[in-house]
Amino acid sequence: MAKTSPIEFIRQVQAETRKVVWPSRRQTAMTALMVVVMTTVLALFFLGIDTVFDQIVKTLLGLAK
Repeated sequence: MAKTSPIEFIRQVQAETRKVVWPSRRQTAMTALMVVVMTTVLALFFLGIDTVFDQIVKTLLGLAK
């Protein structure tokens, strides 16, 4: 594998950076909103599951008395 000079490396990086297609402000906002919504939904789901298991454990421990 041939070594690339630092200047050639920088040129290659700049060339690759020009190929990047950046999302629009609207796309970024919609993606951020979806992340917040999905995080909230999952948090509520796991809260519900945790509450159910908490009640099951408390019931089982109550039977052991």
